[in-house]
Amino acid sequence: MRILLVEDEKSLSDALVKILQKNHISVDAQYDGENGLYAAQSGIYDVIVLDVMLPKMSGFKVLQTIRNEKNYTPVILLTAKSTMKDKVTGFELGADDYITKPFQATELLIRIKAVSRRKGEIESYVLEYGDLVLNTKTCILSCEDPEKGTQKEIQLSAKEYQMMEYLMMKKGEVISKEDFIKKVWGFLSDAEYNSVEVYISFLRKKLKFLGSKMLIKAMRSRGYKLTDEPEDK
Repeated sequence: MRILLVEDEKSLSDALVKILQKNHISVDAQYDGENGLYAAQSGIYDVIVLDVMLPKMSGFKVLQTIRNEKNYTPVILLTAKSTMKDKVTGFELGADDYITKPFQATELLIRIKAVSRRKGEIESYVLEYGDLVLNTKTCILSCEDPEKGTQKEIQLSAKEYQMMEYLMMKKGEVISKEDFIKKVWGFLSDAEYNSVEVYISFLRKKLKFLGSKMLIKAMRSRGYKLTDEPEDK
């Protein structure tokens, strides 16, 4: 999962980034409304956590703009105000949830999970596709052999986990190298395509170790997909 955090209070932003990363959530931080809007328009985020009072452009304006552009990424608004008028304004513009400062980090994590569930992408701590099971808390990928009644598992590194999570969430859809870079390395990353190729190679070796029937198939000039289809001869 990748989160966009738009919060101009640097110390709060840094603290939230660390907490989210410890919970295996990738985060891109922006500190004003204009840059936040630019990042949000990329469409790569699973959830946007958006402060209302921002320099250059308010959170309300950012929210209004992306909703007008038919971008329905779940948005959680952060605000120091708790008046009913502000909450009504946020929900009328299309916010999915609202948190009043100060708040506990646990509350934000719970709300992120809740709005992600509404979107239908993250429903539990486990992702399943084909014969693969990915634990999103431990970053362990496992594969069960129903005939032998055995299960093998392997620990994934941070980037391997993010790549596999994206592949499993897409369920057989083709993912371009550019989308992998945006999703895994970040919207403004200068990572190159060979970085994607390296981690795809790592994951293929781990799938082979697990004995999985699933393959990461290269689609010429398009990208990669996770599938149980045989390789082209």
